[in-house]
Amino acid sequence: MRERLSLGLLLGQVGNGLFIIFTVIVYIYYFAYEPGSVVIKGMEITAYIVEICGFASLAYADFLLIEAVRMRKTMKAGFTFYIIMEVVMMIMELNSYRLEFYEPYSLALAIIHSIVSAAVCFSFLQLDPDKKPYEIIITICVGIIFGGMLGNIIGIRIYFSICMNAIAFTVLFGAIRFMLRRETIEIDCHGDRARVAEYKSSFFDDKDEKNEND
Repeated sequence: MRERLSLGLLLGQVGNGLFIIFTVIVYIYYFAYEPGSVVIKGMEITAYIVEICGFASLAYADFLLIEAVRMRKTMKAGFTFYIIMEVVMMIMELNSYRLEFYEPYSLALAIIHSIVSAAVCFSFLQLDPDKKPYEIIITICVGIIFGGMLGNIIGIRIYFSICMNAIAFTVLFGAIRFMLRRETIEIDCHGDRARVAEYKSSFFDDKDEKNEND
């Protein structure tokens, strides 16, 4: 299961990295948009390919984490929801000129998107909640996610928030992998031997010792 955990974390980092690339393509796509352009059509196809690869990487990473990690149901459910939410947002963002109901500059949408994403990121604290360095990383990543709302305030489309989310989760998965290698944190996996603490009562030892002396 340790191998599955390692692969899941790696794919989580790769998948979010591909989401960052997607947002860069979308930025260029709308900056240079020209109906009927062959270049624009090629960029649209490229964006879809990158999105599909990113989604596939994250979906498999999610599956591996669910299989490998003990308990943490809130984190697992939250990460699954996050993946689905980001893919839906990306599809709407790339097709916003075709969707009349979608508002890519909506502040309310950016706020909701950031709050939900930050909650999912915070749920990863369940992996090892008592380690200060890990708490700091979680706090930094949540801060990056909330920074995504600033893009909407200064007039950037929602893909800026998507990009900031992807950056935050890329940093998070990279930090988890680094901390696991350094044994800064520990993650309980299925199949691990339970750690059993042995407790010794001094009361009975003292009593036995007293009887021997008598």
